[in-house]
Amino acid sequence: MHALTTFKPPSPPISCQLRPHSPLSLLSIPSHQSTAIFPGTGSQCIWVSRLECQLTSPKAFPSLLREFYNHPPSFPHQGASSSLREAELLSRSSPARAFGLNFLQIVAAKMLDLAERAIVEILEKQHPLPSTADPLVQLAGNFSPVPENLVHHELEIEGCVPSSLEGMYVRNGANPMFQPVAGHHLFDGDGMLHAVRFKEGIVSYVNRFTRTHRLEEEMKMGRAFFPKAIGELHGHSGIARLLLFYARSMFGLVDGRKGMGVANAGVVFFNGRLLAMSEDDLPYAVEVTSSGDLKTLGRYDFEGQLDSPMIAHPKIDARTKELFALSYDVIKRPYLKYFKFSSDGKKGPEVTISVDEPTMMHDFAISENHVIIPDQQVIFRLREMLSGGSPVVHNKHKVPRFGVLPRDDADEKRIIWVDVPDCFCFHLWNAWEEGDEVVVIASCMTPADSIFNQSPQALKSILSEIRLNKNSGTSKRRPLVSGMNLEAGQVNGKFLGRRSRYAYLAIADPWPKVSGIAKVDLLQQRQMNDDVNECSDGRTDVMTSEKNLVCKFMYPSNCYGGEPMFVPRSADPFSAEDDGYVLTFMHNEVTGKSELLILDASSPSLEVLARVKLPARVPYGFHGTFIHASELDTQKNGYYCSSPGR
Repeated sequence: MHALTTFKPPSPPISCQLRPHSPLSLLSIPSHQSTAIFPGTGSQCIWVSRLECQLTSPKAFPSLLREFYNHPPSFPHQGASSSLREAELLSRSSPARAFGLNFLQIVAAKMLDLAERAIVEILEKQHPLPSTADPLVQLAGNFSPVPENLVHHELEIEGCVPSSLEGMYVRNGANPMFQPVAGHHLFDGDGMLHAVRFKEGIVSYVNRFTRTHRLEEEMKMGRAFFPKAIGELHGHSGIARLLLFYARSMFGLVDGRKGMGVANAGVVFFNGRLLAMSEDDLPYAVEVTSSGDLKTLGRYDFEGQLDSPMIAHPKIDARTKELFALSYDVIKRPYLKYFKFSSDGKKGPEVTISVDEPTMMHDFAISENHVIIPDQQVIFRLREMLSGGSPVVHNKHKVPRFGVLPRDDADEKRIIWVDVPDCFCFHLWNAWEEGDEVVVIASCMTPADSIFNQSPQALKSILSEIRLNKNSGTSKRRPLVSGMNLEAGQVNGKFLGRRSRYAYLAIADPWPKVSGIAKVDLLQQRQMNDDVNECSDGRTDVMTSEKNLVCKFMYPSNCYGGEPMFVPRSADPFSAEDDGYVLTFMHNEVTGKSELLILDASSPSLEVLARVKLPARVPYGFHGTFIHASELDTQKNGYYCSSPGR
């Protein structure tokens, strides 16, 4: 990416009216937070605050546009939010796109661009987008994208960073580089990593796109080209966009053979490699450089051992150092596979898990001896698009179940399926074994498909304990904390797969924003007459269970955060379970400033130890990890990827 330079507007600034589909689109927002979209040099589109640039008169527009191409404007580092309500479709037909194409390809590109405009005008503009696919909703406020930033060292700190906190906190999130041309779901954005490094008393920050093959291809074309799995693939227009993409592929205008994923959801450090993941592709290996920067190395197939996507929530056993993962396919059988890697990266056998239909499989759990695999009501039915519907379907007739499989088995013969009625868990926090039972700690969400499909019912996510009896094949479920949505979080990683007392979870209220952090005692027992087999679909009353809530930390007014990250104070296996820190990003929606908070995990009130002032806005995102300094020293920067993937 080229160096960024600041564009200074001419004086005096006056307005300019732009035509639809011009290469420069002004977002007419009646506030100081207006945003404009400009095409950058080469292929990227730059989102610039209206405060930084006012357009000149129509006569000055051609020279101004040349100035933008030759000297791209700087990205805003304040917290200006991006609204897309009055934005025109950005559809560039840049001469640069035709570079290197033969005559047939140039003609095909023009014809297919016209076909895309027809899709927009005939199939998409005639139908209002649901809120779950409306970019005006999905990218509003601090969900809007930001540019990359070079490494900023010696950040301002309020308080004191603990001397034992040495390493790097890395958080993943969705951050579209290009303006959406149609429907857009929050999960559709390009992956961007935000990282804060603690090294010998110096704190630094950087944020970088994960340079997926998909993103690199779109950067060549200058706009979004790949179909968006959730936001665009609805009904007949979704089918049309798939056919359009395949047509562009046939003419060699775009290449999806080396991966179509966005790598925006999870991140894990395993066997000397930092991996960014989403369940639509292989992981991407990312190097942490000596200066604290992030550099995408490429798709990583575990040295030729992995030829299918891996979900965004693999599990690492802190004692054995093994990595456990799932892979699902929405088109062909087998729809679901389980596999694991040894501590030195050797892949075990793939275990086919028999399910009748492709199932949304975002997360799972491990215990000391078992892997726990949910088979729930949110499924994929691509044929629903033929009748104008969404391929993501809530099958209310299906009984959710959990599979309990010995985690070292090479086939599924010994899997035990246990029904758990009316249960949908998008995330599972931990699991352990107690006699004949496997205890699962998870957040039960209702409506089950509310993240993907618009629903009049308010979303609820109730932290619950689910007991699976392997002998009787029965289950029990009870809420641990009712009355608040608890989503996104974790337990102390040393206790993953084993009995743990504490969980640190985001208070997702008002959904999807995070207003605070809850520390929950998972082992606090309620009175026997309080026990309830709660239905998560609202057909039974939710019973209060505040005995499990140790404390909650609420962000200041107008401030919201994200996933809390627990970092142990030391590697001592005998230290207290809550002896450590909780890290989380926080954003002030009034000032536009973002910070990293460091909390004392063991204090009665989750006391703030330090606030790291960040030089750029950090959008709300997804999941993260902490890489200890000793782990960074083991990095393996080479990568190997031989499979074409999907």
